Formats: sequence, C-alpha cells, structure tokens
Amino acid sequence: MLKFLIPAGAALGLGLLTLGGASAEGVVNVPAPTRDITGAKGMQTAVLAGGCFWGMEGLFEQVKGVRSVTSGFAGGSAGSASYEQVSTETTGHAEAVKIVYDPAVVSYGTLLRIYFAAAHDPTQLNRQTPDVGPSYRSAIFPQNQQQRQVATAYIAQLSAAHAYKAPIVTKIESGGFYPAEAYHQGFYRKNPNHPYVVRWDKPKVAAFRAAFPALAS
Repeated sequence: MLKFLIPAGAALGLGLLTLGGASAEGVVNVPAPTRDITGAKGMQTAVLAGGCFWGMEGLFEQVKGVRSVTSGFAGGSAGSASYEQVSTETTGHAEAVKIVYDPAVVSYGTLLRIYFAAAHDPTQLNRQTPDVGPSYRSAIFPQNQQQRQVATAYIAQLSAAHAYKAPIVTKIESGGFYPAEAYHQGFYRKNPNHPYVVRWDKPKVAAFRAAFPALAS
C-alpha cells in the first residue's frame, strides 16, 4: 500500500491522469456497449474493482443515477476483509466499490463504459498507477447472470475494437463484497487536499466530468 507514503510536494505541478491508450485528457474513447440490461426495476447494485477505492468511490458518486457508493473489498473471505489484512496482498481481495444505482437513470452498461473509459486503466495487471499488488487489480464482480453476460460481452467488444494500446486484463470474478473501515468511506469528499487525492483522484474525476458532462451529476 503506497497511498499514505506520497509526500505533499508530489501533488504540485502535475497534469491530468493519462491511461493506457487514452487521450491527453485522460479518458479513453470507448464505444457504448452493444449489449446492456433493460427493464430492470428498483435499485440495482454493481461491484467494480479498479485500484484504490478512494478515487473509484469519488468518481462514481458523481454519476447521475448513482444513489450510493461504498468502498470495500471484493473476493476473498469476510474473515480477512480488513484494510490491514488486505494490505498484505495475501487474502485474495481486491479494493472495490459497491455502487447502488437507479437503472431508470443510468444503465449497468453505462457504468461499465465509465469504468473502462475514465475510472481506471484496464491494461494494468495487478496495479493501478502508484499502487502495486493484486488487491489493486482490475476486476468486475457481477451481481447476477445478466451483469456477467453484459460485462463479458463488453470486454470482448472493447478487445475486438482495439480500444487500448495494450490488452485488457480485467477479470470477471465471483465473491462477496465487504465494506471497508469507516475512515475510508467518502474519503475523496472528506479529504480533498490529501496528496494522494490531489495527485491521482482529482484529475481522474475532472477528466470524467469533461468527457461525459451529460452523465455527471
């Protein structure tokens, strides 16, 4: 875990995040999914892993139709789903976010498009930007068979379109979701001047809002 080790000066004079195969603005121009979920009723849940959950939570909180975002750990077991234990990179968990959303406003496929375009770099294997280890892997945890089918089809679609300069390493996984400790929840909102947030998360959120203004709340 490196997020607490970045000196304050590292936040100064830095440009927007650039993803593998991304534009200069830090967002990959990926197509909308050709397959999506329609007709879902009531609040739905998506679980996505893509590096440090602070930035993932901060970004998806700003998507129209998203009702709540919880930082936590997906995969692994409940007994070892703590920040201290997951930090050892031996528990099998990934830092992830649980997104509760209104499908009448934003679809599962649209959330995946944001995830692949702006939320993280799906070509980085077992890492994201400064954070290294399998707990920072790119992974989708479908909550039902429809989500699994849409996610699988979208990865195939993006791979066939060569949307990135490198292969997509995102995995479709199974496993429960376990909320992280209270001090991690809403970290982006509560700590806007934290050096890690300034260096890695604010540029990502700004890039999302600039690239998808119609989807930003």
